[in-house]
Amino acid sequence: MKTGKVFLVGAGPGDVRLITVKGLEAIKQAEVILYDRLANPKLLEFAPDDCELIYCGKLPDRHILRQENINDLLVEKALEGKIVVRLKGGDPGVFGRVGEEAAAIAHFQIPFEIVPGISSGIAAPLYAGIPVTHREHAESFAVVTAHDKSTDGRPMLDWEGLVRGVDTIAFYMGVGNLPFICENLIAHGKPSTTPVILIQWGTFGRQKTLQGTLSDISQKVLEAKFSNPSIILVGDVIALREKISWFEKMPLYGRQILLARTSESLSGLAKELVEKGADVIEFPKWKKTNLPVELGNVTEYDKILFSSPESVGEFFNPIIEKGIDIRKIKADFYGGSSKSINALKERGFIARLIEEMPQEGSLLVVGEDRKFEVGNADFLVTSKKELDQQFLPIFQRMLEEADVNTMVFPSAASVGVFIEGLKKCGIDVFDLLKDVQVVCMGQQTKVTVERAGLVADGMPETATREALVEYLVQHPKKGRGCT
Repeated sequence: MKTGKVFLVGAGPGDVRLITVKGLEAIKQAEVILYDRLANPKLLEFAPDDCELIYCGKLPDRHILRQENINDLLVEKALEGKIVVRLKGGDPGVFGRVGEEAAAIAHFQIPFEIVPGISSGIAAPLYAGIPVTHREHAESFAVVTAHDKSTDGRPMLDWEGLVRGVDTIAFYMGVGNLPFICENLIAHGKPSTTPVILIQWGTFGRQKTLQGTLSDISQKVLEAKFSNPSIILVGDVIALREKISWFEKMPLYGRQILLARTSESLSGLAKELVEKGADVIEFPKWKKTNLPVELGNVTEYDKILFSSPESVGEFFNPIIEKGIDIRKIKADFYGGSSKSINALKERGFIARLIEEMPQEGSLLVVGEDRKFEVGNADFLVTSKKELDQQFLPIFQRMLEEADVNTMVFPSAASVGVFIEGLKKCGIDVFDLLKDVQVVCMGQQTKVTVERAGLVADGMPETATREALVEYLVQHPKKGRGCT
C-alpha cells in the first residue's frame, strides 16, 4: 500500500481570504482534515465532499484531543495512503506545536510539508489599525505565550529582557493572566501608562477591541467581560490606531449574518458581504452526487429546461462523451434562473427564462431534482443533493461562538431547506431568530418567510447584491425576527 502525505497548514487568523494559495491547494486535495477551533470552519468547505473532517477541539461528549492522539491520527491516516491536512489557526510554527507533529510524522518516514500561515499576532493588530513595527515608534517586536506548562499556568518569562529589549509585545491567549502580565511588566520597568489593547476574534467581522494602559486594562477587561481568543498587544505603537484604523470603518463591520442557501452556491453573495466587513455563516451545506445520465431520446423534445447552472454541464458532458451530434437536438433551451441562462451562453447557446417558456410542445427538465412544477414534462435527473451531515456539528459550533444579528433569505426556495436543516441540528428557528433582523431578497421570498411564521423586517428595493448591502447599511437596527 502506498504511503500518503501530510500537510501541516497554517489557516491564518480568521478571515478566510488570508489563507495562503498553497494552504488552500492542500485543503482542496485533502482526504482527511484535522482542524482546530481557531481555524475558520468556512475553509473546510473548500475540501472535497468525501473528505473526512476531524475536530481536534473540545466536544460535549469528550475532552479536547491530546497532542499525542493528534500525532497518532496523523500517522495512522497517512499510513492508510491518504492525503492528510492538519489545519491550524494562524501560523503552525507560532505556538502551534508543529515541531512535535512533524517529528512524529518523520519518525515513520512519511512525506510531509509545512505550509506557513499569517500569524494572529501580526494580522489582528493590523486589522485594528496597528502595525507592530514603525520606524518612529517601534523597532522590535516579540510574540510571547501567555500561558505555559508551569503549575499555575503563569508564563515564566524573561520579564526584564522583554521590557528592556522589545518595543511591541504580542501575548497570545493571555486574558486569564492579564493582571500577572501587567504587574510584571510594570515591576521590571515598563511605565504604567504604556498603551495596551486587546483584540478579540481578530480579522473576523465580530472583531472587538478594548484599549487601556498597563495600570487600568485588567479592570476594564473584568468590566467588559472580555475573553479569549484575544491578542494582547503592549507598546507605544498602539497610538497609531487613531489615524489608520480601517477595518472597523467598513460599512458592514459588526454585522454577523446568517445566510440561507439552497443547493446552488451563494459564494458570490457571501463574498460581497464579507468584503464589506461582515461575518457570514452560510447554512446549510449541501453534498452533491452526480448520477449516471441516460440520455435516451433527448433529440426529440421541443423544449429543454435547465433547473440550475450545474445541470448544463451535467447534460452536455455526457452528450459529448457519447458522441451525440448536438445539432440533432431541435429543442429550444430555457433556464430556471439567469445563472442557468449564462451557463448556456458560455457554451454558445441562446436561452430564455422559464417565465418565457410556451405551454405547447414536449418538455424535458434537466437537473438535480423536481423543483419546478411545470405540468406534463419528462425529467432527466443528473444529480442528487443531500445535507452534508459532517457540517451540522460544525455549524452548531460556529453559532455558539458567533452573535448572529442578521438573517438573510436570498430566495423563496432557501426558506424551507434552511428550517429543515436547523431541525436536523436540533435548533428551533424561532429561538435562533429571536431579536434578529430578518431580511428578504424580493417579495416572493418575503411571502414565503411570513408563511413559515417568521417576521420579515424588510427587503432591498431590488434583489441585487448591491441593493442588499445598501439596505443593511441603511437599516442597522435589529429587527424582531419572529412572532
